[in-house]
Amino acid sequence: MARSAILNVMVQAAMKAGRSLARDFGEVQNLQVSLKGPGDYVSQADRKAEEIIYTELSRARPGYSFLMEERGAVEGEDDQHRWIVDPLDGTTNFLHGLPIFSISIALERQGQLVAGVIYNPAMDELYTAERGGGAFLNDRRLRVAARSKLSDAVIGTGIPHLGRGHHGNYLVELRNVMGETAGVRRLGSAALDLAYVAAGRMDGFWEEPLSPWDVAAGILMIREAGGFVSDKQGGNNMLENGTIVAGNELIHRALLKTLKKPVTSR
Repeated sequence: MARSAILNVMVQAAMKAGRSLARDFGEVQNLQVSLKGPGDYVSQADRKAEEIIYTELSRARPGYSFLMEERGAVEGEDDQHRWIVDPLDGTTNFLHGLPIFSISIALERQGQLVAGVIYNPAMDELYTAERGGGAFLNDRRLRVAARSKLSDAVIGTGIPHLGRGHHGNYLVELRNVMGETAGVRRLGSAALDLAYVAAGRMDGFWEEPLSPWDVAAGILMIREAGGFVSDKQGGNNMLENGTIVAGNELIHRALLKTLKKPVTSR
């Protein structure tokens, strides 16, 4: 597949940060048995990966703005372009030695998502997308799954944990989705969840609350793979309100409807 110059820049930054995370992931697995534990080491790995990405992208495109998980907003001279970066999505998995985590980089131009990269260094899976150019896993073109019924579908989700989200509301949604689908999965990395929907590995996904860096690259990935993405109200404000629902056209529509149902007695 042919990549644009800007996508090559993003891929190189993700791969370089991925090599750093892969080395640190091996050390975290060793630290599991220590009394201190790997928590401090993981936060250092996260910051180191972000620094690599920031340096690489800044060198290639001086003046672009940033929105990053650790640094927050960094205003550049060029207010038409913004990088949206999560250097380690799936920190809890990383912390526990689970090889399901990713780097997510998106480029926004004049408010439109135009390029995205999601990279899992533990599995060496590189997902890329450009607006109008399709989505790819390594060099294989991606299409969302073609299943049309929720009863045949496997749906991904994010389960709110301690201090996150409204647990009662989520349990109502989960119960309704459980009753309509072939299965529900929780991977622990929203960026990878969205990449898996783009790849047809899962039929749909929903979660809240999420940050822009969790979902920006994945939104473009799914759209370029022929899928549909919206917030829970069916609008286009995923980056602003932190909710997301995704799938092919029929699954997306059915999932939105199911999430709005009240809890039943079954």
